Amino acid sequence: MSATCPSRIVLRRIGARWTVFIVNALEHGPMRFTALATRIQGVTPKVLAETLRSLEEDGLISRTVFDENPPHVEYELTDLGRSLLVPLRAVREWAEAHVPEVLAARAALGPADDD
Repeated sequence: MSATCPSRIVLRRIGARWTVFIVNALEHGPMRFTALATRIQGVTPKVLAETLRSLEEDGLISRTVFDENPPHVEYELTDLGRSLLVPLRAVREWAEAHVPEVLAARAALGPADDD
């Protein structure tokens, strides 16, 4: 819980809004930017590009540029990124199992912002 704990860097990355979606989207192999944007509904191209850059900086994904005509780029999970799939799967399963309870709790409190 210390403000200077280095784990905060990692937890901030994992807790970032689009990280979970990107990691899950790349679970079955490399994808191009446009395929990711199509798969992950609601993310803007700017935010997707920023998040991909951060994930690459943190060593969770790799970016491969293919020298073709036209050139294209693919993103893929690194071994470190793949190791994140197990805990994210557990969180996703928990979320799916408890959606009714969370929605009931929200309804009991009345209207509120989703973010």
